[in-house]
Amino acid sequence: MRVLVTGAFGFIGTAVVRRLSLAGYEVVALTHQPPGTPVPASPASEVVHADICDVRAVGTAVAGVDAVCHLAAMSRVRESFDRPAEYHQVNAAGTKVIVDAARAKGDDVGQPVSFVQASTHAVYGMPQHQPISEDTPLEPVSPYGRSKAEAEGTIAAAARTGALSAVCLRLFNVAGATADRTDTDQTRIIPRTLAVAAGRAAYLGINGDGRAVRDFVHVEDVAAAFLLALAACRRGGYAVYNVGATAASMLDVVAVAEQVTGRVIPVVHNPPKPEPKVVVADSARISRELSWTPGHSSLTQIIGDAWKAFPDGL
Repeated sequence: MRVLVTGAFGFIGTAVVRRLSLAGYEVVALTHQPPGTPVPASPASEVVHADICDVRAVGTAVAGVDAVCHLAAMSRVRESFDRPAEYHQVNAAGTKVIVDAARAKGDDVGQPVSFVQASTHAVYGMPQHQPISEDTPLEPVSPYGRSKAEAEGTIAAAARTGALSAVCLRLFNVAGATADRTDTDQTRIIPRTLAVAAGRAAYLGINGDGRAVRDFVHVEDVAAAFLLALAACRRGGYAVYNVGATAASMLDVVAVAEQVTGRVIPVVHNPPKPEPKVVVADSARISRELSWTPGHSSLTQIIGDAWKAFPDGL
C-alpha cells in the first residue's frame, strides 16, 4: 500500500514515515519546501514538493496513493492569535484541499480512501471535567484550536458520505525523540527546559507556581498510533481517538530533566496566565479499540530520549 504523509519531515512526521516504512508500507513524503531544496534522509520511497493548498499538486500526489496520513500544520497556540488567517489557511483550508483530492481518488477507484488526521487536544479548549474524553464538546479558545476543529469537521463530513474512511488522532503534548531527532521548538516546555540544561538559555520561565499539569506522550508511541489508525481505516467509517499517556506538572518536568541531564535548571516564576490547571487525556478508547499501549511514555524516557538527541545536549 502506498501512503502519502504530509508534513513528512517534521518531528512527528519523521517518526510516522519511519514506522510506516518499517511496517512495509510504501511511503510518499510530501514537503512544502520548494523543488530542489535538500531534505533530510528518509526511508520514504518518494518525495513530493508541494504546498498543501496547491489544488493541482495535491491532487496529483493523492491520485498516486492508497491512503493519506495528514500531519502538515501550523501548531503554535500563542502564535495563532497573531496569525489567525495563516493558521486557518494552512490547517483548515489546506485540509479541505487534501480531503477533496482524497474524495476524487475514492470516486475514481470506487472505494473510500483511508485517511488519518493529526489533530490536537486544543480542539477541546479548556474543559472543566478531567480527564478529557473524546465525547467532550469541542470549544476551542485559540485560532489554532478552531482551525483544527474545522479540519476535523471537513473530514467527518466526507466520511459520512462514504468518500473517506477516516480516523482523527487528537494528540496531546508530543515529545521524546525518533531516529536521533527531537523537537527543538522552545515554545514547548520540554524543549525549552532542555535548552536551559544545554546552556542555550539562562533560565526557564514558568507561568505561575509550576503545578499546572499537562499530558505528555512519546513520539514513538504517537507513530504507533498512526500505524494502528491506518489499519483501522480499512473497517470504514469515522473515529476519533485521544493520544496521551503521562500526566506531569511543570515542576515534574524540571525535576526529571535535572535528574536526566545532571544539571541544575534555574526557574523563574512568571505571573500566572488564564490557563487550565489540569489538561489530561482519557486515552481508554484507543487502548480498548485499537490495542494501543504507550510503551515509551514514562516522563523519564520521554525526557531522556529527547536529551540524547538534543543539539549540544551532551
